[in-house]
Amino acid sequence: MLRPRSLLFVGSLALVGASATSGCGEPKVSTGAGPREYVGSDYPLVLKRWTRTQSLIAPSELDDLLTVTATYESWDFRWAYVVRYAQDYRLTVEQRRELLDKTLAETRDVHQFYVALYGSNRRWTDLTKPNSAWIVRLIDDQGDESAPATLELVPKPGALERTYFPYTTVWRQVFRVRFPRVLPDGRPSIAPDAKWMGLRFAGSEGNEELRWDLDATAAPAKSADAR
Repeated sequence: MLRPRSLLFVGSLALVGASATSGCGEPKVSTGAGPREYVGSDYPLVLKRWTRTQSLIAPSELDDLLTVTATYESWDFRWAYVVRYAQDYRLTVEQRRELLDKTLAETRDVHQFYVALYGSNRRWTDLTKPNSAWIVRLIDDQGDESAPATLELVPKPGALERTYFPYTTVWRQVFRVRFPRVLPDGRPSIAPDAKWMGLRFAGSEGNEELRWDLDATAAPAKSADAR
């Protein structure tokens, strides 16, 4: 019988295989603003488009050093999220408009990610601790690298997190990580002509990257059954 740790390792290998298979077909994403025409049922597809997963495995030790799943809470993602949330909670048109305005406004100042991760030692994977085994950085293909503006641990993920980010489990620690859109020297943290952006997790045990390929020319995504 497999022990819990072995089960987690096997599960992580499955995630690696899934990532390797899906990585070749990851669609390019657009960080452009503008109106969207989503309905609540579009949310799972939008979540998938903006979510990436990677695992760092030490085969010689049969150990999952770090498995990370992260969703970039972009303009496009937030629009779909609010539409789904408004449908689930039966918000009025005015309540939905206010929530949408508020959540989209946040994208002007920060790049925000919802991050759920598992590591071989839970105490070492708390990104908010100074003795964490890992640091996280926002990177792009131009060589830009930025530290978080804020790192927030979600100590007890509830119904919202488990429903809207279903990869949230009791085995993972959950964080909201925010990076400034503009650095102190006035440069954008993601270059305007970047071909990809991503998150780098680095430490003494190794490093791994989650990447989102960018398509600056892509038109705003719309639902197949938009109305």
